[in-house]
Amino acid sequence: MWYPPVVTVAPTSEPVTLATAKTWGRLDGTDDDVRITTALTAARAHVESLTGVLLAQQTVAIKCDAFCDFEAVPLAPLRSITSITYTDSAGNTQTLSTSVYEVRAEGFVAAIVLKYGQAWPAIQPGSRITVTAACGYADADLPPASLAAVQLLTVAMVDTGGFDQPTLDCVAALLANQRRFM
Repeated sequence: MWYPPVVTVAPTSEPVTLATAKTWGRLDGTDDDVRITTALTAARAHVESLTGVLLAQQTVAIKCDAFCDFEAVPLAPLRSITSITYTDSAGNTQTLSTSVYEVRAEGFVAAIVLKYGQAWPAIQPGSRITVTAACGYADADLPPASLAAVQLLTVAMVDTGGFDQPTLDCVAALLANQRRFM
């Protein structure tokens, strides 16, 4: 069983820039830049929560109960694994060597599998395995529908301070094929 991911290194930039949001929303001047930037971050986080897909590049730690959970890693898009730590049967924290496993990630589907001839180590009963991973899209790879949803939500927040039902319906339609939940 996987537990909710925790962001360990927050995104350093948003997938939609301030300049793009201002152009898309027909906003001039710099008076509202802080408000627009806050709306961009909130809109991206909202789209991530609706889809289960991390849009901005970030590092997360996610815990699971057993190595068999690695068959389906609930992170998308998964760019790389930074580390895998576990508590061995003697109660010591260990870092799993990269010589033991490989990452297979295709779009929304990711798995961590054993390399040929390797075996998962024994873990202490009741302990958790922690996978630290780099996730998120490179800006150029962000799906257009997700990009449009972030822009639409940003403009709605800046214009009205919230979302009306037509905006939410449009966002839901844009994201219909962008969802990934386990």
